[in-house]
Amino acid sequence: MKKILLWPCLLALLFTCCYFTENDEPVAAKEDKILVFSKTVGFRHESIPAGVAALKKLGKEHQVQVSATEDAAVFNADSLSQYKVVVFLSTTQDVLNDKQQAAFENYIRKGGGFVGIHAATDTEYNWPWYNKLVGAYFVSHPATQKAAIDVVDHTHASTKALPKRWERVDEWYNFKDMNPDVKVLAKLDEKSYKGGENGDNHPIAWYHEFDGGRAFYTGLGHTTESYSEPLFLQHIWGGIEYVMGK
Repeated sequence: MKKILLWPCLLALLFTCCYFTENDEPVAAKEDKILVFSKTVGFRHESIPAGVAALKKLGKEHQVQVSATEDAAVFNADSLSQYKVVVFLSTTQDVLNDKQQAAFENYIRKGGGFVGIHAATDTEYNWPWYNKLVGAYFVSHPATQKAAIDVVDHTHASTKALPKRWERVDEWYNFKDMNPDVKVLAKLDEKSYKGGENGDNHPIAWYHEFDGGRAFYTGLGHTTESYSEPLFLQHIWGGIEYVMGK
């Protein structure tokens, strides 16, 4: 009888060992998984491999499993249900067919998360739902150059570590068909570089709740060097944390 009563204690101890570190910090649950999708049909960014590697490294640091694929067949109900977040990493043009699009819409409506990095806005121009999700479409860009970013919201996980005025080198997108319902985190100062076309109101990073899920987008991330830049990595991981609901 005494041996039987020991089982609840042993199970509790096992649970504690599995889910807590030696510093009593919770380890991520099994369902904290991220899918990085980087299929391209149009232009392909040379920085994609560096981006995938950086996201996997960040996942390891934060005890979150990160998988990467360019196979659109993963966009089905069973596969998507494994992930809390789907990251579109510099995807371009028409990457999903109608059936896959429907599966992704259902995933978001069930509370799934979306993160778009850089060319995610150069994707799926004939899918109005995606336009609302990602927040805008890419229209043009000048040469890669240094520009100043004005952070307008420091309360968000993706921007809390950033300086109020952040200068860095990247490829700066001009946008069209912007979703007026997104919450802007940072804007480009078009006076700080050449080739801006959105004027005084030029958002470059934003987030919002959409159709049952959450979304975050950053226009940064064109260069390979971006993915070894500490502030940029904090920026994108903060966006992922927001989308995961943390």
